[in-house]
Amino acid sequence: MRVFVTGGTGLIGSAVVAELLANGHTVLTLARSEASALAAEKAGAEVLRGSLGDLDTLRAGAAQADGVIHLAFGHDFSSAESVARSVAEESAALAALGDELVGTDRPFVTVSGTPWVPGRASTEADPVPTDGPVGGRGRAVTGVLELAARGVRSTAVRLPRTVHNEGKGGFAGLLTDIARRTGVSGYPGDGTQRWPAVHALDAAVLFRLALESAPAGSAWHAVADEGDAVRDIAAVIGRRLGLPVSAVPQETYGPLGVIFAADQPSSSTRTQEALGWKPVHPSLLEDLQNIQP
Repeated sequence: MRVFVTGGTGLIGSAVVAELLANGHTVLTLARSEASALAAEKAGAEVLRGSLGDLDTLRAGAAQADGVIHLAFGHDFSSAESVARSVAEESAALAALGDELVGTDRPFVTVSGTPWVPGRASTEADPVPTDGPVGGRGRAVTGVLELAARGVRSTAVRLPRTVHNEGKGGFAGLLTDIARRTGVSGYPGDGTQRWPAVHALDAAVLFRLALESAPAGSAWHAVADEGDAVRDIAAVIGRRLGLPVSAVPQETYGPLGVIFAADQPSSSTRTQEALGWKPVHPSLLEDLQNIQP
C-alpha cells in the first residue's frame, strides 16, 4: 500500500514510517523543512514538501495514496492561544484530507488522545472530550470517524499522555524539560493521578494494524501502561537529573495544567483482543532510565 503520512519525522511518525516500510508498504511523507525532508528520504520515504496548513498539498498527497495516516500537530503549548491555533490548523487539515478520500473506501487513520473517565480506566467505547483546552481535537476526530458513512475507512488511534522512546516524548518529556529549566522535578496536585503510556515502537505497530484492517468508524487505544502515578514519573526524572522532587502549582504547566492534574488511566483490552496488538517494548518507568543527566 502507498501511504501518505503527515508528521512522519517526529518521534511517533518516524517509528510509524519505519514500521510501514518494514512491512512492505511505501511511504509518501509531508515535510515542512529541508531537515525533515532529508530525514524522511534517509529513512526510505518519498517526500512531499509542505506544511499542515497547505490544504492543497494535503489533498494532493491523499490523492496519490492508497491510504492516509495523520500524525502532525503543532507543539507550542506556551499559551491557550497557541494551543487553539494548533487545534484549528489540524481541524482544517483533517477536513481537507477527509474530503479528498470521500467515496474511495481508502483507509484514513488519524490520531486522538485517550479520554478520561472519573473513577475508572477509559475504554475504546468512551467518547473523546469535545470541550476543554483541546476539545476541538475531539470534535475534529469525531468528524473523521463520521466519514465512515461517506465511503472512507476512517479510524482513530488514541494515544496516551506519554508516547516515549529513549526517555523522550509526551507529557513525561514535558516534565523532564520543565525540571531541567526550573531545577525541580515537579508534579501537580498530590501526584497520585495516573497517566497511561506507550512506547513509540509499539504505537507504530498499532497504526499499521489500523491502516491494514481496522473497520470504518472504529477507535483504538495505543496503551501499554494503564496508568503510572505522576509522582512516580517525577521521581525517576528527579533521580536521573539529580534534582529534588516535589509538588508544584498546576499553573506551572500553562494551558495544559488542568489535563496534567487529572487522573486518567486507560485500557487497551479491546484493542489487543480485536487487532492482535501486543506491546513488547519497555514501560515508561523503565524507559525513563535513559534520560541523560
